Amino acid sequence: MTYLVTFHWGWLVGSLLLGLAAGWVAVVQRGQGVSKVTARWLSLLVAALIAVALARLVPGRPGYWLDLGLVMFALYLAGCAVGSWLRDWVVSRHRPAA
Repeated sequence: MTYLVTFHWGWLVGSLLLGLAAGWVAVVQRGQGVSKVTARWLSLLVAALIAVALARLVPGRPGYWLDLGLVMFALYLAGCAVGSWLRDWVVSRHRPAA
């Protein structure tokens, strides 16, 4: 893990900042989200990928890229959560009192 952070810190920070921007914009967007069935399938896919990475079933370079992709995805999701929370906090502070 230290190797990933040492050599790919720019990509990791980039995925965090991209998530931050996407989270900031996502509060404004009023489109439909994914259905519950699709969300469950995506959750199962991510859980399976995490299990494969933790069990080290994918050797060599593909396993390395799997680990890096999962870390970048986690940082992107964290950035999305923080960005949407910040947007909600900023917008709720400036609402006029009723």
